[in-house]
Amino acid sequence: MSSPDSSRPRVLVVGEALVDAVERNGAPIVEHVGGSPANVAFGLAALDHEVSLATWFGRDDRGRRITEACRAVGASLVEGSDGAERTSVATAVLDENGAASYEFDITWELPPLPDFDGVGHAHTGSIAAVLEPGGSQVLDAFRRARETATISYDPNLRPSLMGSADEVRGRVEALVALADVVKASDEDIAWLYPDQFVPDVLRHWSTLGPALSVVTRGGEGALFALYNVGGVVTHPAFDTEVADTVGAGDSFMAGLISGLLDAGLLGSPAARDRLRLASLADVRPAVDRAILTGGITVSRAGAYAPSRTELAAPSLPDRACLTGLA
Repeated sequence: MSSPDSSRPRVLVVGEALVDAVERNGAPIVEHVGGSPANVAFGLAALDHEVSLATWFGRDDRGRRITEACRAVGASLVEGSDGAERTSVATAVLDENGAASYEFDITWELPPLPDFDGVGHAHTGSIAAVLEPGGSQVLDAFRRARETATISYDPNLRPSLMGSADEVRGRVEALVALADVVKASDEDIAWLYPDQFVPDVLRHWSTLGPALSVVTRGGEGALFALYNVGGVVTHPAFDTEVADTVGAGDSFMAGLISGLLDAGLLGSPAARDRLRLASLADVRPAVDRAILTGGITVSRAGAYAPSRTELAAPSLPDRACLTGLA
């Protein structure tokens, strides 16, 4: 692993770190460190960004594994992140195609955050943005963070924990409104906005605030809406053999943030203005990176975080395959 590039803006990721207990075809349970925001932090660190993770876990064996996982990739932990009574667990059951369904034993609070000075970009999402008491703390923190940093958000919805779509929609849209970049899955959209056309949801989100909204569609690639363009653009998937889908959306999110940071479209209020005025050509390299990081992740077992060296090895689908406005 190479050292983070100090010339890139510092990133703060806020949200759950937990242990994924993975069950596959009756085989013995295998445990991995996971949690959607933690996976994003690990993915950004693997791509040589300076990352801090504000999370909530216990001082137990599983918590020590989270600390070791952060140390291994070079992501720092915000002080107080180990203040929980126990470390949360997500049980992931994989079907014959490698797709995961989850059950959770989780608690969530936000540790005291230091001043946002020096943070160029902040990311949150999933359980931490909704589950109380930490969910309201996250919303308040990101209202403060927006004054000096750009914001990204991934709803990564978990209906079994979050209640009904009607109960959750207001919180999701409050965070969408704060964000410069939002990424969701087509499953998130189907649950949150039943019977609505996905491009219409992307257009709706664009009216709330984000300059870039993306919906991932598994093997069908992604849709993205750019404020300055006004339409919805499709991007093909990266063609690879799937081992499992654990962490694929988080890897996509890390690749997207990384590409936008490298392009100077995230990381400061001035970068926010540039993203607001960006063209398709400006953001496509970041979407390319997101598609590729997610594709590499699904080709490996578990929430694998690819490095920059790996991104340079395989070839992306030809950009001529990109279709126009939908």
